Amino acid sequence: MKTDESPLAWLHRRGLIEPEAHQAGERLRMDWTLSHLESRITMDWAGAMTPASGYSQPRDGLTTHERAIAARQRLAKALDAVGPELSGMLLEVCCLTRGLEAAERALGLPQRSGKVVLQLALIRLARHYGMLPPETPPQIRAKLRSWGAEGYKPGLPPQP
Repeated sequence: MKTDESPLAWLHRRGLIEPEAHQAGERLRMDWTLSHLESRITMDWAGAMTPASGYSQPRDGLTTHERAIAARQRLAKALDAVGPELSGMLLEVCCLTRGLEAAERALGLPQRSGKVVLQLALIRLARHYGMLPPETPPQIRAKLRSWGAEGYKPGLPPQP
């Protein structure tokens, strides 16, 4: 499938998801695709193909099987980082390239909630990939202030 045909590209072209979220989703889809590669079961034609003929070997030096295993590990880490609540939407839209309505039906979500769930999942995924800065916890309380004079320390009553 071409990148232009994916639901993520459609959402990105319409400005409904951020560029970092789009890149994170496409990276997840790449790992999904690579994780499904299988080893050769027939003749190895790599020796007959040379760079002069337009063929280039992958530069990582891994076999197809090793590349698939590495992609499965990256995929598992990414989905774990997003969490079980949001990873289903990523699998449906990014990996299986289903539209938002189909993903909502498959996951049992209310109508028109898929876009929000997908945006949250893609933001977490982009943070996992380092495309967005890490989340900073909100300041719950302002700096604690005291009504006592400078250097004042309350005492404890004597214990009986």
